[in-house]
Amino acid sequence: MPKHVGIVACSAEGAALCYRTFCEEAPATMGEHMHPEVSMHTHPLGEYMIHIRRGNWEPVAELMLSSVRKLAQIGAQFAICPDNTAHEAFDLMISRSPIPWLHIAEVVAKEAKNRGFKTLALTGTKYLMTGPVYPQAVNKFGLSYKIPAETDREAVDDIIFSELVYGVFEEKSRLYFNAVIQKLKEQGCDAVIMGCTEIPLLVDPNDSPLPTLDSTRLLARAAIEEALREG
Repeated sequence: MPKHVGIVACSAEGAALCYRTFCEEAPATMGEHMHPEVSMHTHPLGEYMIHIRRGNWEPVAELMLSSVRKLAQIGAQFAICPDNTAHEAFDLMISRSPIPWLHIAEVVAKEAKNRGFKTLALTGTKYLMTGPVYPQAVNKFGLSYKIPAETDREAVDDIIFSELVYGVFEEKSRLYFNAVIQKLKEQGCDAVIMGCTEIPLLVDPNDSPLPTLDSTRLLARAAIEEALREG
């Protein structure tokens, strides 16, 4: 039997995209209308943001643990979190988790390595772009990364929190993201990490200046593979 997947959600749009991808892509392997059992739990994004804005990661870890414990109680056998920024609390909670997790940044870095990329442009919240989540993951796979300049980081963060998490996707914001990606391409990057799970809803890979690494869909696909893996 496929493993039961638990989604520890944080922001609605990114979690919804991850869930939809999981359910929509599994039938290609499992058959019409089929996917592994999946359950989701989320505390309000606002509860997370109180602590993230203060750089206080232990309460973030506790929120993640609260969700995963509930999911484990209803049968989830492993967990994913379709929120890159929250992974800064990953190491604070993983030893206390009742079930194993897939780590979103490691999933993305592994894909980048497999596709032969060397230097990755990192986009996401300002907390993610300047935090340790992706540096640790890309270093593990022998890759390097670059982040936007401070003014661009602030603008990208504002687009995420004033538009994307509310399901607002403006053309001017898409063009701005492309301009930021172009700058990083000119600095030697050969792919871009869409390191906020809402960014894939805005940035079109067909006109992105760099090949895209869609953290949301990559995590969903990795979860399908794990759910179907024997043993």
